[in-house]
Amino acid sequence: MVTIGTIELDGAFTLAPMAGVTDFAFRRICRECGAAFSTTEMVSAKALTYRDRKTKDLCYIPRDEHPVSVQIFGHEPDVMAEAAVLALDASGADILDINMGCPVNKVVKSGDGSALMKDPDLASRIIRSVVDAVSVPVTVKIRKGFDGGNVNAVEFAKMCEDSGASAVAVHGRTRVQMYQGRADWDIIREVQKALSIPVIANGDALTAEEAVHLLHYTGCPAAMIGRGSFGNPWIFQQAEAMLRGEKCPELPLLSSRLDTAVRQITMLAEQTSEHYACLQARHHLPWYLHGVPHSGPYRQRFAKVGSLDELQEIAHEAGNRLSRQ
Repeated sequence: MVTIGTIELDGAFTLAPMAGVTDFAFRRICRECGAAFSTTEMVSAKALTYRDRKTKDLCYIPRDEHPVSVQIFGHEPDVMAEAAVLALDASGADILDINMGCPVNKVVKSGDGSALMKDPDLASRIIRSVVDAVSVPVTVKIRKGFDGGNVNAVEFAKMCEDSGASAVAVHGRTRVQMYQGRADWDIIREVQKALSIPVIANGDALTAEEAVHLLHYTGCPAAMIGRGSFGNPWIFQQAEAMLRGEKCPELPLLSSRLDTAVRQITMLAEQTSEHYACLQARHHLPWYLHGVPHSGPYRQRFAKVGSLDELQEIAHEAGNRLSRQ
């Protein structure tokens, strides 16, 4: 059992926060498929304090999605503290997560995300300000370091713990690596040994086997799965079964997988709009066909889908024809 502050998780594998991916509909599907915990897309602290409506919408969490975390990013302690309160009010989340690992240029150039790994003193002030402002556990997501010459995950994670964080998630790549090369599981293991709070391992858990190996190798009590969940939310229940020493469950039939994908997009449309949901479908639905022989034409059609009716038509046809090949 993994406990983050006062929050208990009922499994070891969690869904990583990913901008443009982990909207509430995808999170719900992953939770149904065994994810023990989920986190919103990262939310701009400054935009929240400006009362930006679209930013507030990113905080949306259904009543039945618990435990769940809302993630914010920024670099000004006072703004982060105010935004933390607003994010929790808007979401009802159980945990507040601070992003100190995002490697995207526009985020780093503003001094946010992984740029904070170059300034541990400022990062500490941010964490302390947020911890003082909220009553829920505060967690921090970090990286191995900013670049190869500044690998400071162990020291930075210790600072997070000393500053009041209830858990730290560590991605085993530097900011400069982005998502290239192999994640360094050794540095995650070093962080796990150095901290008394939970450490959540992240990086290169693209299959259920890799997710379980990540836990065993690092000794961490939990692992975050990101890209491995694209088109395969069943990875969570597969990994949990393997962790228990059971046989890895087979994926559902292709037609059932596509039915799940359509339901995901339909839920999103009901909360937002059909147009927005179809834009999301254009990258989510092709993921569900990854590795399926002869699925190229259907992936191309999904990438241009313009309505829910069209989406259902393509999914039905793909499910019937590709399953017979």
